Amino acid sequence: MKRMLIPALALSILALAGCANNSTYSGDVYRGNQAGTAQSVSYGTIQSVRPVQIQGGNGDSVLGSLGGAVIGGLLGNQVGGGSGRTLATAAGAIGGTIAGSKVQQATDRVDGYELEIRQDSGQNVVVVQKADRNWQVGQRVRLIASGSSVSVAPY
Repeated sequence: MKRMLIPALALSILALAGCANNSTYSGDVYRGNQAGTAQSVSYGTIQSVRPVQIQGGNGDSVLGSLGGAVIGGLLGNQVGGGSGRTLATAAGAIGGTIAGSKVQQATDRVDGYELEIRQDSGQNVVVVQKADRNWQVGQRVRLIASGSSVSVAPY
């Protein structure tokens, strides 16, 4: 029974880690509090496009850490006997915590672009958003601002 539980737990953790919502980094997605509110619009021209990685969340990878600890502890518990089994369980849990955290951080990354834009006012701004469009240097764009949030859209 224990041997069947480990693969099921591993698949559950991977499935949940893949559920990270990274669509909010797109210029085509609005948050609920932006709907129905006035937003300012300015226009500009893209000066440079640089590929970047956007790290989702706040760096907190609790789900991955806990899942890794459980799986690592279960695997370690199947090694040896007596105090050796206890040490293997602890080592497996610690190793699983670290591995699970790294896996979740990797799944929370999104490809993005850093767009440097010269606004028609003459001011340069940089906006980072999800790489879901092919932006080109020289392309005219709209900058849509709501508070401190700015997104770039084609013009």
